[in-house]
Amino acid sequence: MDFQRLVAERSAKINGSGIRQVFDRVEVLRSQGKKLINLGIGQPDFPVHERIKKAACDAIMADHNGYMPTTGVPLLREKAAVALATETGWDVNLSKDAPAASANLIVTAGTSAAIFLAMQAIVNPGDEVIIPDPYFVLYPYAVSLCGGKAVSCDTYPDFKMTAARVAPLITARTKAVLINSPSNPGGVVLNQKECDELAALCAEKGVLLISDEIYDKFTFAEGLEDGVFPTPCRSPKGGKDVLLIRGYGKTYGVTGWRLGYAAGPRTIVAEMTKLQQYSFVCAPAPLQYGVAEAMNVDMGPTIERYRGRRDIVLKHLAPHTRCSVPHGAFYVFVEVPPRLGQSGRQFHERALEAGVVVIPGGVFSAKDTHFRISYTVGEAELEKASSILAGLMK
Repeated sequence: MDFQRLVAERSAKINGSGIRQVFDRVEVLRSQGKKLINLGIGQPDFPVHERIKKAACDAIMADHNGYMPTTGVPLLREKAAVALATETGWDVNLSKDAPAASANLIVTAGTSAAIFLAMQAIVNPGDEVIIPDPYFVLYPYAVSLCGGKAVSCDTYPDFKMTAARVAPLITARTKAVLINSPSNPGGVVLNQKECDELAALCAEKGVLLISDEIYDKFTFAEGLEDGVFPTPCRSPKGGKDVLLIRGYGKTYGVTGWRLGYAAGPRTIVAEMTKLQQYSFVCAPAPLQYGVAEAMNVDMGPTIERYRGRRDIVLKHLAPHTRCSVPHGAFYVFVEVPPRLGQSGRQFHERALEAGVVVIPGGVFSAKDTHFRISYTVGEAELEKASSILAGLMK
C-alpha cells in the first residue's frame, strides 16, 4: 500500500523540529564515542525540588489518578488565580456560586497545548497571526495547522517585538499578535512601557494579544521593574483583554510533566476548554498537585545561578560578536561574526566538530545568521564550551 498517499497535506507540510533533528544527530555521534558539551537543549539541569516530587507522589498514592475537570484541578486553579491577582491585578473569579467564571482559566498539557488550543479556537483559513522572528519553533505551525498564515515580525537586532514593528503588519485578516517575553531563543524581556504600547495597539485594532510568559518566573533581577515582572496584563488599556499563557516546566524543571495554563477573555478560554475536552481531555492529574506545591518553592537562588552562567557566555563571546543581553530564560542568541562568511548552520557544524552542540539560527528564523546557546550545563563545562566557541570566532 502507498501509505504516503494517505498522509494529510497539513501534516506533510510540517518539517520535523530542527532542534530534535540536531539531538538525533548528537545521539548518533555519542554512540560513536564522540564527547560533546550540549548547549542545545532547553532543559534545566537542576533536580526537581523534593517538595514538588513528594506532592506528586502523594497525589498518586491518594488515588488522584483518574480524569480531572477539563479546566484543571481546583487546588491548582485557585493557586494560579491568587498568583494572577498578586502579579497582574486580575480577578479570576473561581467561586462555586459563579461556575461560568471557571472558563476564565484553564490548566493545559503544557504551554504548547495552550498555544495550540488558542489557535484552534480563533484562527480560520486565511486568517493571520503576527509572530516574532526569531520565534519558538511551534508558533508558525500552530497557525498553519488551522489554515492560517503566520506573519513574521522582524525583531533583529535586539529581538524586541514592539508596537512600532507590529503596527505596519496588522491587516483586516489579523486575528492575533503573539509575543514571548522572556523570549526563546533570545532571552530578551520587554519592559512595561513596551508591553503597554502593544496592549493598547491590539485593543485599538480589535486584535487579540497573546502573551506567552512561560519564563515569567525565570527572569533575572535586571529584567524586573521595581521587582515586578513586566506584562501586558497590567496595561491600563487592553490589559484585561490579553490571553495569558504561563507554565511550570521550565521554572521548576518538570518539562516532562507537561503543565501550563491559559487565562483571559472568558469567550476565548471557553472555546479552548471545549477543544481540550475532545483532544487532551485534561492535563496529567496527579502532577497538577505537584506543581500546585511548586508555588511554595523559592527558585531565587537557582535563577541567580543561571544569571551567573549567562555572564560566563557573554564574557567569552561578547568581545567577538554581537550578543543581545538576555534578562530571562536560559538562552543567548549569538550572531555569527559576519567576517567569517558563515551561516548559522555552517557555524553549528564547526562547533559540533569541536565538541560543542549549538542550534543554528535558521531553526528559529527566516534568517540563518545566528545560533542559540542554552546555558543549562555546569559552570566548568560552560566555561570550556564558551572558550571553544570564542576560539572558532577568532
